[in-house]
Amino acid sequence: MAYWLFKTEPEVFGIDHLQRRPAQTEPWDGVRNYQARNFLRDEVALADKVFIYHSSCKRVGIAGVAEVVRAGYPDTSQFDPESAYFDPKASPQSPRWYRVDVKFVEKFDQVLSLQDIKAMPQISQTGVVKKGSRLSIMPVPETEWHALYVAATRRANGR
Repeated sequence: MAYWLFKTEPEVFGIDHLQRRPAQTEPWDGVRNYQARNFLRDEVALADKVFIYHSSCKRVGIAGVAEVVRAGYPDTSQFDPESAYFDPKASPQSPRWYRVDVKFVEKFDQVLSLQDIKAMPQISQTGVVKKGSRLSIMPVPETEWHALYVAATRRANGR
């Protein structure tokens, strides 16, 4: 099992949207960065855990957890001329963009803020604390995943 952080704008699609979906499952699509695409296509696997990270909002940070329930497969929005994610260079025979399906696991009572994450001395490898790291999909080392999870759940419990 691997651990990931998926960034999203909560007004577009956030942890609340995922929680309300039928079967609480949704494709994670629309990724249009090649490095993030490579993660989705080649590395994100079934049963991997995902932090849902809200960005470009008032309260930036980790909002909850999802699990990958379908590994990488072609993002069909790339083939749809009506889609905002249409790519005229892509074809079903030669897809350029991939997605995974994620299932809601848990919403934290409070967002674990970026400020709090940066203040954690044990968090140094996760992309959100590195200057210039702007990927929407990034790996999280296992030890850092557990530290972040504990911090998020303790915060929710007022500890």
